[in-house]
Amino acid sequence: MAARATGSGVISFGMVSIPVKLYSTVDTTRAIHFNMLRKDGSRLKQQYISASDGKLVEKEDRVKGYEFARGQYVLFTDEEMKAMDARSTNEIEIAEFVPADEVNAVYVEKVNYLGPDKGAARSYHLLAEAMRRTGKSALAKYAARGKCYLVMIHPLDDGLIMIQLRHQEEMRRFSEVEIPDAEIRKDELDLAIQLVEQVSNEKFEPENYSDEVRHHMQEVIDRKINGQEIVVVAEEQEETKIIDIMEALKASLRNKSGKTNKPKPAPKKKAASAKKAASAKNAGTHRSAVKKPSAKKSTRK
Repeated sequence: MAARATGSGVISFGMVSIPVKLYSTVDTTRAIHFNMLRKDGSRLKQQYISASDGKLVEKEDRVKGYEFARGQYVLFTDEEMKAMDARSTNEIEIAEFVPADEVNAVYVEKVNYLGPDKGAARSYHLLAEAMRRTGKSALAKYAARGKCYLVMIHPLDDGLIMIQLRHQEEMRRFSEVEIPDAEIRKDELDLAIQLVEQVSNEKFEPENYSDEVRHHMQEVIDRKINGQEIVVVAEEQEETKIIDIMEALKASLRNKSGKTNKPKPAPKKKAASAKKAASAKNAGTHRSAVKKPSAKKSTRK
């Protein structure tokens, strides 16, 4: 079945304009949704209740507010909210072309397919082929639905995709993530590289992966529809253990070769020393006990 367009736009750069249609990359018909119901099966609807007196607030009495301090708001009418919206021209205005690999994946928010609108097939294919030959992607501004989006137009297969990007001010710096320094030994690195190469593939094959949770949910739903009883089995939580990295790497390599040895826990130096001392002490006590003859038990009652 042909995909249905979710929006439209016009790619523009210089004096060139290319009308396009937007298509979702996600098949939403495959998603699993649940509705909120009363226990008798009646559908529920959402209502807005005032936190101050618990009364129902009708639509005409609702306004939007911005909290500038704790518990303090400035209120905006619908007209004031519309005045803040960007003018929706649906224009995808190309600002510049950059190497495709220059845009880091952390900026990606979502992706849409682009298809040519009526009469735009020739210019659409011309732009796609030019970007393929030059290895460039287009950064553009897209004004739609009252917002201005940063997007990247990129050639894919025989067509174009539009990748919605986050703006720089939305991003958190990676330097804010605490990553302690650690020493890497050469033998550990060699084993890690060997493991990476052992499970490497020349290309990404998405058909090798599936949403196991979704499949399980669908199986449970189908059983419920067919009147079968659903039994919930409690999963045992495995104890978290500190694993010696070398033993773990060696075990991983053995497992990939057909063996199933498990990695050994990292040695605990303090515990091992204490155990050794205790063993020595017990041995000394045993030697002393051998020298002393044991007392004879009396058989008299």
